[in-house]
Amino acid sequence: MTVGINCDMGEAYGIYTCGDDAGIMPYISQANVACGFHASDPSVMRATVRLAKEHGVAVGAHPSYPDRQGFGRRAMKMEPDELLDCLVYQVGALKGFLDSEGMELSHVKPHGALNGVAWEDEAACRAIGLCAQTFGVPVMGMSGTGHEKVYGELGVPIIFETYVDLEYNDAGQVIITREHEPVTPEDAVAQACRAARDGQVKSVSGKLVPVKCKSICVHSDTPGAVEVAKAINTELS
Repeated sequence: MTVGINCDMGEAYGIYTCGDDAGIMPYISQANVACGFHASDPSVMRATVRLAKEHGVAVGAHPSYPDRQGFGRRAMKMEPDELLDCLVYQVGALKGFLDSEGMELSHVKPHGALNGVAWEDEAACRAIGLCAQTFGVPVMGMSGTGHEKVYGELGVPIIFETYVDLEYNDAGQVIITREHEPVTPEDAVAQACRAARDGQVKSVSGKLVPVKCKSICVHSDTPGAVEVAKAINTELS
């Protein structure tokens, strides 16, 4: 069994930094690069793509609601066609930088609140799936949620992911927070092993919830993210 490690990154903006992308890149296999609507800018996107190329890391697009002030972690009301246009615009921008570096777009992974809304909002989930379909790539999503149902109905391949730096509720959904709390490498490795080897995650109440896992997410803005990614990489290599 091969399980990847993915990271939401490229989230700096102008002179402002967010996460240690250079430090974490050697320990991941998939980079989800912000596309400008919750974080990032054109120069950051290009630099992140080049950094991923240097380390042989696959690059996927990490589009968001247009919510830079809220870092894309606030739900928004958008018409399905409007949302689809918003997503295609963002992914297309990243693909331009990938094309310039001779790289392929690997996948699409919606960011933050949009990812969470799509667990239950079929219209939003369908817009994400149609965006991935437009570019002919898989979408990264969570098993046991609307992701699995709607993307499956569209025939869009799914890269099932689990999280080690966010807590789960008993329904198997991650609890989305505006700011990420630190997690110890030991706790992160334990959750990663449960998901990758046993097909389970432990919820905040201690319940073991079944999941499908093909990639494990570490957020670049989680305190200690480099150490967490390194520990998981070492354990699962």
